[in-house]
Amino acid sequence: MTSIKDWPLSERPRERMLREGPSSLTDAELIAVLLRSGIRGKDAIMFSRELVGQNGGLRGLLTMDFSRLKEVRGLGPAKAASLAAVLEIARRFLREQMTGKSVIREPQSVMDYLFAALRDEKREMFKVLYLDKGHAVSSEETLFTGTVDQAAIHPREVIRAALEKHASALVLVHNHPSGRLEPSREDREITAKLKTLCQEMGIQVLDHLIIGGSGYYSFREHGLL
Repeated sequence: MTSIKDWPLSERPRERMLREGPSSLTDAELIAVLLRSGIRGKDAIMFSRELVGQNGGLRGLLTMDFSRLKEVRGLGPAKAASLAAVLEIARRFLREQMTGKSVIREPQSVMDYLFAALRDEKREMFKVLYLDKGHAVSSEETLFTGTVDQAAIHPREVIRAALEKHASALVLVHNHPSGRLEPSREDREITAKLKTLCQEMGIQVLDHLIIGGSGYYSFREHGLL
């Protein structure tokens, strides 16, 4: 098998990227640039095509649990770490892009981050976006992990965190790993309870978003807040 180093310069993915830009490369070629080398019997591009094809495409590969990623034959800790770092960099970039943006005037930057952060999580996670008086995002935090019900979500913790961050309003967010978007009875109950408690403290619950694989559900848009 010919090594990529033996290919003409015009066909090598890293050289093409430097010359034509990252958008000129396929998904597998971008992964190959990250991995830098292949495995016995397969160059970096052949190996990357196999990884992308066997793991649900680029999204499936990059969102794979890190413990599973390390066990993929041929990856090992170093290559797995490189792939995991890409997703984390993307999430942090989107979080920075969201911070300071109004959830009313610029909702897309908020949704881009929430999809990247929650859509492929295997556990339910409960996040809170803390908003200033102009409904711009000042910060965000994952407060709870697990099933969203009155036993798992501690309203006092939500209130305490909001007061510490001097938030004027909140957006509650959690994911449904099943992909289902409709709110459960527990979702409705905890939302109503948090809305009431926050109002007593002069804090508005602006929305509660449920993130699923195919989209999102907004309590506000459905007239539930």
